[in-house]
Amino acid sequence: MKLIIAIIQPARLEAVKQALTAVEVFRLTVLDCQGFGRQKGHVGVYRGQDVAVNLLRKVQLQIAVNDDFVEPTVKAILEGAKTGEKGQIGDGKIFILPMDDCVRIRTGERGNDAI
Repeated sequence: MKLIIAIIQPARLEAVKQALTAVEVFRLTVLDCQGFGRQKGHVGVYRGQDVAVNLLRKVQLQIAVNDDFVEPTVKAILEGAKTGEKGQIGDGKIFILPMDDCVRIRTGERGNDAI
């Protein structure tokens, strides 16, 4: 089992959800978050003053999958999150973490059955 965490542009969320549905990944958690990487923020104007905005709005997806679904899930996220054919700085990142266990609260099922 793996936990896939993807940080993407908010505008690409619907495209990613459609791509995940196409590979039969239907369960995910979506969180609003802020951060910056190579984009390094931008300069905005607030009350007539230039203000550096370091944190940009992003969306974080958390998806727990069985090992067989890791690559299809990653490919679907890449397909949906990339801006244009080559992509752009700020399109996001995907992290794949090992997951020791999972428990479904309602039934008490554990492991792959709980996902």
